[in-house]
Amino acid sequence: MHEKILILDFGSQYTQLIARRVRELNIYCEIHPFNKIPQLDSKFKGVILSGSPFSVRDKNAPIPDLTMIKKSFPLLGVCYGAQFLAHNYGGEVLPSEHREYGRARLSYIDKNDKLMKGFELDSQVWMSHGDTITKIPENYQIITSTNDVKFGGFKIADEDTYGIQFHPEVYHTLQGKRLLENFLVNICGCTQDWTPFAFADDTVQALKDQLGEDKVVLGISGGVDSSVAAVLLHKAIGKNLTCIFVDNGLLRKNEFEKVLETYNDMGLNVIGVDAKEQFLSQLKDISDPEGKRKVIGRVFIEIFDQEAHKIKDVKWLAQGTIYPDVIESISVNGPSATIKSHHNVGGLPEKMNLKIVEPLKLLFKDEVRRVGASINIKSELLQRHPFPGPGLAIRILGDITHEKVRILQEVDDIYIEGMKKAGLYDKVWQAGAILLPVQSVGVMGDERTYENAVALRAVSSTDGMTADWSHLPYEFLADISNKIINKVKGINRVVYDISSKPPATIEWE
Repeated sequence: MHEKILILDFGSQYTQLIARRVRELNIYCEIHPFNKIPQLDSKFKGVILSGSPFSVRDKNAPIPDLTMIKKSFPLLGVCYGAQFLAHNYGGEVLPSEHREYGRARLSYIDKNDKLMKGFELDSQVWMSHGDTITKIPENYQIITSTNDVKFGGFKIADEDTYGIQFHPEVYHTLQGKRLLENFLVNICGCTQDWTPFAFADDTVQALKDQLGEDKVVLGISGGVDSSVAAVLLHKAIGKNLTCIFVDNGLLRKNEFEKVLETYNDMGLNVIGVDAKEQFLSQLKDISDPEGKRKVIGRVFIEIFDQEAHKIKDVKWLAQGTIYPDVIESISVNGPSATIKSHHNVGGLPEKMNLKIVEPLKLLFKDEVRRVGASINIKSELLQRHPFPGPGLAIRILGDITHEKVRILQEVDDIYIEGMKKAGLYDKVWQAGAILLPVQSVGVMGDERTYENAVALRAVSSTDGMTADWSHLPYEFLADISNKIINKVKGINRVVYDISSKPPATIEWE
């Protein structure tokens, strides 16, 4: 029912960021590969062409068919998209003579142009390209430049077609949101009706229509995604939803009991399953991260399947899949090379012969939180840090034992509770502790110790795609380190991880 913006993806690392910025303006958008353009109906109001790691001069450069788009819909090319619009229609793109990466400032702005309305001279933008436009076709008009980039932005005469060589979606382009709003609202005519309240209402009604009186089972984790999915489903089908929460023995300290209590307060029908011993026995002597994930996935499927079969006439399996998961499966180059297994456990639908329902598959993580707030889910649940599906298994480097789990649960509890008391928890995206397969010499009293080291990790991010290490106060880190070493038997050294993503990942495994 909502207006749509189509984003054509050429493989840029920033494509999802463009979508998130569009959504922040309360406008619905979809990402599709450049070579799989959907049928464009009246709901589509405009099209954005993303950047790309390719050059338009490459032999295998991605070339979209814009026959049904150009002149028919407002069109904005960003970086590669702009260079394609120049190169493919009679202009010229060549390797840059000087560096065009990083911050730049606008030295010329066409004040009469709709796209640049409200922009100020000397406004900072972010460049990220190795090629540059050196000539534009005759019917193209320059609308902005920097000192080094003459064709910083252009418009095609008598068309609502634009190209810009900088990235409005990144925070470093200080007026990037204004540019996108100019394009989406002033040029495309979007009404900005894509709100968390609207999504919740639409989704509940759609779930009622889709599910009717059918029974649904949902694996719930205590995390944001599964919790919001559960509440939306509960609003739609009430008692016909059953949630299963499996304790795999790799949760945080006392988390199983705390989460069950939280869900009980929310009126959800949740079955708690204590399966600690099954998981830990199957994980014995397995050190490889992917091996751990596969064991946990297999055992989870077995236990979930057992519990689900105790419920009569279940027809649907609900999952907390969110939009980045969907995009990954339809990316330009197909699913990307495996860095780590997907957190949603595969195999369940086939094994159980169930249909899938995914209430959140259109949303980014920050949108899930906003939808959760709109349906009155408690903030302490919505603001919970992301926690890996395999739990502490991938925060214990090497093999898993009961004792290692105990040690890490104690360390994690001191760290996370300390962050909450210090007012730091809500200021970071994700935090956790990692038990290292390293022992070091220490001194406690007059005795020599040779015990384990633990690493503390905290990162700042908006979506988890990129992250920077959080600059926690030295005084806080010193206090937490002291408490961990004094209170957790088996630990005599604490280190702090100052790696960013990329090149590191947020989790260590």
